[in-house]
Amino acid sequence: MSKIIRTRHFGIVVKDMKRSIEFYQNVLGFQIKKEANETGEYLDKMLDLKNVQVKTVKMSINEDETLIELLEYSSPTSMNCEKRVFDFGVSHFALTVENLDELIINLKKNHVKLNSEPVISPDKKAKVAFCFDPDGSPIELVEEL
Repeated sequence: MSKIIRTRHFGIVVKDMKRSIEFYQNVLGFQIKKEANETGEYLDKMLDLKNVQVKTVKMSINEDETLIELLEYSSPTSMNCEKRVFDFGVSHFALTVENLDELIINLKKNHVKLNSEPVISPDKKAKVAFCFDPDGSPIELVEEL
């Protein structure tokens, strides 16, 4: 029986690629690994859509980590809807951080929206907070204690 061997990437649809790259790169520390403008029959068939045009930017923290893939569609156009952490479907992704308090200070300096101040998990093994990317996608930040 075939088995899954690793997580490849997570896709995040963004409204403004430049703004999102600045956030993920300059605020969170991701590095660009690959950029592409994609269109054509392959993409149309894979997504079951017509005339897809999308700019993609794959980013990671380091070479061995799972990638995030930022996607900015020019066709079809995206709908803006609020995604809450308790709605059905993918609700967030989590990043392990070295020093959450220091990161929170940096996020506040960059006017990044936070859900709350960091909280300690009931088992005292993690300090956790949520922030939101420029399009409102929730990101869980976890410092292992």
